[in-house]
Amino acid sequence: MRENVTISYRGNGYEIGRGEHFYGIWRLGTPQPEPVEWWPDTPEGWSGAWSRFTSVEAPASIVPVGQEAAPASGASQRAVLVAVALLGIGIVCGIAGLFPAYLGGSSLASSAADLVPHLIYLAGWAASAVLILKGGRRLRVGALLGLGVSAVTFGLFFADAGEVIADGAHIMGAGLVLGLVGWLICAAGSVFAFRLRPAGAPMGAPAKPRGDEVGPVVMLMLAALGAAVAFAPSWDSYVLRTASGTSESITLGNAFANPAPVIVGDVVVMVVLVAVVVMAALWRPIRYGAALLAGAIIPMVAQAISALITVGETTSPTLFGISPAQASAAGLTIDNGLTPVFWIFCAFVVAMIASCAWMLMTPHAAVPEPPRPSQPSAGQAGLTGQPGPAWPAFGQDAPESKTLAAPAQEGGEPDGGVTPGPGAATAHSGPAPDTPGPAT
Repeated sequence: MRENVTISYRGNGYEIGRGEHFYGIWRLGTPQPEPVEWWPDTPEGWSGAWSRFTSVEAPASIVPVGQEAAPASGASQRAVLVAVALLGIGIVCGIAGLFPAYLGGSSLASSAADLVPHLIYLAGWAASAVLILKGGRRLRVGALLGLGVSAVTFGLFFADAGEVIADGAHIMGAGLVLGLVGWLICAAGSVFAFRLRPAGAPMGAPAKPRGDEVGPVVMLMLAALGAAVAFAPSWDSYVLRTASGTSESITLGNAFANPAPVIVGDVVVMVVLVAVVVMAALWRPIRYGAALLAGAIIPMVAQAISALITVGETTSPTLFGISPAQASAAGLTIDNGLTPVFWIFCAFVVAMIASCAWMLMTPHAAVPEPPRPSQPSAGQAGLTGQPGPAWPAFGQDAPESKTLAAPAQEGGEPDGGVTPGPGAATAHSGPAPDTPGPAT
């Protein structure tokens, strides 16, 4: 029988917890008092124990004690469905807004350069809804993805509304109204999902990056700042040529050449982009941060694609105050292009995409927050927690440079422990300190 042991997490074959003066891993369902492996009761010891535990158990099978057989309650399931329903309604409104007049009598569907970005926003929210519906860690990932899309697109929709503020309500169409309503409902659904606590999965929070993460995190922040700065100047370049051989180059699209309300919207995009990327870079577990970062990247990719589509479209001479009759008489031709600033913007966006891929693919073992020794979890009847050192803070990463052994086969023991990196606690086999032996 185990004494002075507090089990905090269980998987399919093993459980991890705290004994008196040590952390250990036990085989599930056996009364064996001695752990299979144990570590000293230090922050490094807990990180090493958790790293080992996650190497022999599939992450999806690990749940806090007291939640193993507790299915999602009706209230929790209803809350998930509410979040998904909000996103669904918002997406429907957004789709409906593609066809009526948006601004100045033209619909989004009438121009591929306007239609494609909005479809990409809607696809981002749709992916968020699907992930939220799956629950668990995916719920958290979906909520953060939706939040990122909603935060950055706020400024873009505000800039569109700024055209109405500057020129009058007569240019506003039903498409813009439906688009704004769709954004609001999708943002509400993302926030609602973000506030839900998924069973068996950490909530996540900003945290100080580890030593080996500082460089990539700083590079990501600089890429976001560069993209925000490159978002403001003119992207569109036009060369006007007449039959007589004269030509003129014109650039359009400078954010600060617009009416004041539109400028406010564009500035909001730039500020929010940097703020969301910084938050994503610091968010732990780091894969949650990748989801938030992906949400921020989606609208920027959409804007870049829109600019590329514009190059292939026919430009009306009325854009430059020239009537079609005058253009025909002068033999006017218009060649579309993109300025160097646009390609600089694309380079920064690609850098953010690469950082997102690094965050998703690089293994980062986040240590969850165990129960406090003085407050054992529900479901620990017969197990008593003893006062001891403080548990590591939520989100603390395992020691660096670990080489984990292969997962144990069914019916086998964890073998070999962990190979510790610098400063890591070493795993031990055999009797743990102050652990009673088998009864005789």
